Parts: sequence; C-alpha cells; structure tokens
Amino acid sequence: MGKFKIGELATAAGVSRDTIRYYERTGLLLSPGRSGAGYRLYGDDDLLRLRFIRSGQGLGFTLAETSELLTLQTSDTARATAVLAITCDKIRQAETRVDELNRIRTILEGLAAACPGEAPTRDCPILAFISARPRARAATKPETTRGEKNRET
Repeated sequence: MGKFKIGELATAAGVSRDTIRYYERTGLLLSPGRSGAGYRLYGDDDLLRLRFIRSGQGLGFTLAETSELLTLQTSDTARATAVLAITCDKIRQAETRVDELNRIRTILEGLAAACPGEAPTRDCPILAFISARPRARAATKPETTRGEKNRET
C-alpha cells in the first residue's frame, strides 16, 4: 500500500492540493492519518477515490451527485437501481443542455447567414439581435440569488 504526502497524491490524481483539502472539508475525501512530523499521509484508496471523483465530474456529475455515488458504491445494501436513477437524471439534464445548445446554434446560424459582412457594424443583425435581447437568458432560465438553488428540474 502506497503512502502519499498531499503533493504526491495531488500529482498522481491530477488535481491541486487545494482540491484535495476542499474534498476533505466537504467530506468527499476522508481526513488522512498523519506522520510523526505532522504530514498528511494518504493511501491507495484515497487515490482511487480521487480518480473516481474526477471521472464522475468528467461525466457531468456534480460533487453532490458524486458523493451520493460514492456512498452507494460502499454500501452493503444499496442496489444498482439507485445508481441508475442518478444516471438517468443526468442523461435528462444532458439532453436539456443539448436542446438548449441546438437552439442557440440555430439562432446563431440564422444571424450569421443574415450578416452582410462588409457593412458597417451599425447594420449588423448580430449586434442588433444582442442589443434587442439584453435579458434573453432570463427568458429561458429564471435568475437565482446567491445561495438560492435554481428550482428547475
């Protein structure tokens, strides 16, 4: 079993030391033992856990979802249906994002096709569209204040 100091673990996992400390503060990573000199000492399980967290993030899972997946992974009683439910929800979220990106692409393609190119910028339909829709994003997604969760699903 390997013993890693925080810098060595960070390098092996491809994260920063601050990320490791943050994961410890939030409970994603258990607080490690300490050496006689007071250095944090991590093991192979910590490295595997960090890689799991990063892999989950790469698939779009939030840290909260990843934490739930880690809990399910270590449970003796959990069923794969719980993991499937989280994954299906993530698929629905991805489909919503894809739909929104497709809508944006369609709008941008139309604006690009209508742009006269060599005309003065005052005649640019792209700038006119953006100027006419300063709150366009608010029409598709309600604003939230700091600390308030967006209630959309």
